[in-house]
Amino acid sequence: MAADDRLSEPQTPEDRLARRLRDAHRRVRALALPQEERARLTRRLLAISDVAKRDIAHAARRLDAFIAYLDGTSDTPSRRNMPPGD
Repeated sequence: MAADDRLSEPQTPEDRLARRLRDAHRRVRALALPQEERARLTRRLLAISDVAKRDIAHAARRLDAFIAYLDGTSDTPSRRNMPPGD
């Protein structure tokens, strides 16, 4: 519970991003996916977390795109960006 105390009232962009990253991690863990897919999504979240150490705005944009992908509202094809026939 102590980890949630600081995030209960997001004040800064860093706090808001931390809460959104935490929620995204929880969401990925709750999905019924094959292990390989869950691992791929987790690696994407870890990469976003790493970017957040240097550039909060860029990490927030990447997290927006990641959440859109999870929601199915991404404008990128879901076949891992591969054209037909590849």
